[in-house]
Amino acid sequence: MTLTKFMKTIIKSIAVISMTAMLFSCGNSTQEIRDLLADKNLPIGIATDINNIYTDSGIVTSKLQAPLLHNFSNRENHPYSEFPEGVRIVTLDKNMDSIVITGNYAIIYSKTSISEIRDHVVINNYLEHKKLITEQLFWDQKTKYFYTEKAFTLYTITNTIHGIGFDASENLETFIAKNNRGSIYLNENDK
Repeated sequence: MTLTKFMKTIIKSIAVISMTAMLFSCGNSTQEIRDLLADKNLPIGIATDINNIYTDSGIVTSKLQAPLLHNFSNRENHPYSEFPEGVRIVTLDKNMDSIVITGNYAIIYSKTSISEIRDHVVINNYLEHKKLITEQLFWDQKTKYFYTEKAFTLYTITNTIHGIGFDASENLETFIAKNNRGSIYLNENDK
């Protein structure tokens, strides 16, 4: 081997060793990566074809299905999960009666347990034969309460109620319909 080839080999080896050392010395902690993603407004994780089942003391209380989840739990003040392609949530009570909530977009704030569901929101209570349709709905999961200030339509067995502004219990059993119109049939014997 000539001196020139030997020198070239040594220089290449030094370059490779230097590059390798630089790559391994540029380590970031997990918290630094989380902070960078939060600063850039990027999710810490993305998941597809979500199918979560929530339980309480071994009893299924709700199911969540979504085609796409963006996890922004790296936000210090307001961590949230975003479902940009829609969500389907089924809540089950102790009698296994269900409420089904669907919307084309949802965001769930984990610290407050408040969810915003929007873009063709539909809530079905099959047991009570009630169906609510609106374009935006807020859901307080702690108090099991829905509310909206948008236009809505509520269908019951005997009534169709339209209005702007609606507050209701999670099962739609009790509600306040604001600025409403429609035919409402009342039974005088009900108290």
